[in-house]
Amino acid sequence: MTAPIRVLIADDHPLFCDGLATLLAGGPGTDLAGAATTGTEAVELARETKPDVVVMDLHMPGMNGIEATRRIVAECPHAAVLVLTMFEDDGSVLSALRAGARGYLLKGASAEQIRCAIQAVAGGEIIFGGQLAARIVACFTNAAASPPPFSQLTGREHQVLELLAQGRANSAIATRLSLSPKTVRNHVSNILAKLQVTDRAQAIIQARDAGMGQTSRT
Repeated sequence: MTAPIRVLIADDHPLFCDGLATLLAGGPGTDLAGAATTGTEAVELARETKPDVVVMDLHMPGMNGIEATRRIVAECPHAAVLVLTMFEDDGSVLSALRAGARGYLLKGASAEQIRCAIQAVAGGEIIFGGQLAARIVACFTNAAASPPPFSQLTGREHQVLELLAQGRANSAIATRLSLSPKTVRNHVSNILAKLQVTDRAQAIIQARDAGMGQTSRT
């Protein structure tokens, strides 16, 4: 016989928390591991009770659900976090995912939807309710479709721009890349033209704004 899924509830609304606890305690395949009303308490109970799933609200006093999720995922990797909240904006959903949540439902979900989501995340799946799934896919698709910074540059020009962003002079770039000083000057001229800037200082500013030049100057 399969062991029941042990579920920890983290929600500061007493009526909702009591209703969810009744659902889990009386439903097939789930056991209530505990209930927390703050993010801090949720992290502490997760350590103590070692649940299979934590049903997490996002808005709670003190530590919010995003930070609580992050800590639970880090300290209790066996526990899957299922967010159950009223917040449906993209920022909240993406923040929860980045924190390590494996599912995201809105509080309008039915009892059966909640049960199915708990079973899914306990089994290692990722699940979203309603229209959230389509929106999340769209967000990631748009991010994947975005071209990398300075896609107009060649591979060698990227290398030269990276070294420029580190503050290296042409002579140092030539030595680093085993190129002649004239070749480096030509690359720099091409970079300035492609970035539509008039001098290397402006190119360096663009490169650093894009996150280049952060590696060690060795």
